[in-house]
Amino acid sequence: MSFSERRNTTRWIIIFISFLIISLILWNTYTFFQIFKNEERLKMNLWANAQKTLVNADENTDLDLPLNILNNNTSVPVMLTMYNKVISSVNVPEEVLADKKKSMSYLKNLKSENEPIIIEYAPGKHQEVYYGNSALLNKLKYYPVALLLIIFLFGALIYNFYRSNKMATQNKLWAGMAKETAHQIGTPLSSLIGWVEILKTEDIDQSITTEIEKDIERLQTITDRFSKIGSVPVLEKHDIIAETLHTYEYLQSRFSKQVTFSYNGPKDPVLVMINPTLHSWTIENLVKNAIDAMKGKGSLDLRIEQDAHHVKINVKDSGTGIAKNQFKTIFEPGFTTKKRGWGLGLSLTKRIVEEYHSGKIKVLHSEIGKGTTFQISLNKKV
Repeated sequence: MSFSERRNTTRWIIIFISFLIISLILWNTYTFFQIFKNEERLKMNLWANAQKTLVNADENTDLDLPLNILNNNTSVPVMLTMYNKVISSVNVPEEVLADKKKSMSYLKNLKSENEPIIIEYAPGKHQEVYYGNSALLNKLKYYPVALLLIIFLFGALIYNFYRSNKMATQNKLWAGMAKETAHQIGTPLSSLIGWVEILKTEDIDQSITTEIEKDIERLQTITDRFSKIGSVPVLEKHDIIAETLHTYEYLQSRFSKQVTFSYNGPKDPVLVMINPTLHSWTIENLVKNAIDAMKGKGSLDLRIEQDAHHVKINVKDSGTGIAKNQFKTIFEPGFTTKKRGWGLGLSLTKRIVEEYHSGKIKVLHSEIGKGTTFQISLNKKV
């Protein structure tokens, strides 16, 4: 049996034992409740017999014991009725007795809590003793509910702990993979740079080496991205307009003319604390996602707005649109509507924007068959 299997088995055993313990506690609580309830019933039977003795007493009757029994009831609320009228009461609030409507409502509640005890003090004549649960019994009655609530909160705490621990492990794995990817790409990349320098010394068309250098530069950018995503990136003050347009215009030159690119935004610099490499990756992911949604044909609009505290970057496409119930799901790792792809693009974008740049990203608007607008909101730094 592998370590993971043993760990899962142990986890299920712990869950089963915990469930068994909880069941035993609840069962014992229920048992105690029934025992106390029966004891109160016996106590009220004694109270009823004492009341009967008092009603039928004559000058020769010893009333010390009945009166002692009647006076010792200081916790159980009682209403004594005769011919459907309340003739006396014990441990019932004065404000209830002063209001006839409240008094009848209180009596109705007592009837629902326990069966009445009938006092037949003479042939054909009887009184009814209606009583409720004592304060102690009521507390015991709600104890299982409180226990279940505590167990639920404790379970939620454990779940949150395991979930956070799992996410932390995944983040470490993600960071490690990113660093290793950057390292693995870096080795052949250094070799390629050396070969390009050798090719420059040969009698080869310069345009060929120029294009190779562009591809190498692209690989260097990718390596730099993975290197930064696998560690804490350095944020510096940059013009968000220039940095965004640099990537946007680069992508415009690389895609088909069937996609119409447009831009609306401020002309003056807007300073924001960002990491240019990761911000470029964010814009690239959103643009590529938009073009995929349009199946390589349509209109793409980049709009940058600002207020006193924030810069908002809107990327709008004329693609297939997103259902409203998927607005948050699309940012989860592994979620994709494409036949190919790992579903990491938007998840990675959300991580870069929110964890590294302390910003927000969301689906601002989407309509099926008409398109989607993503919005990035970043804090301004002056």
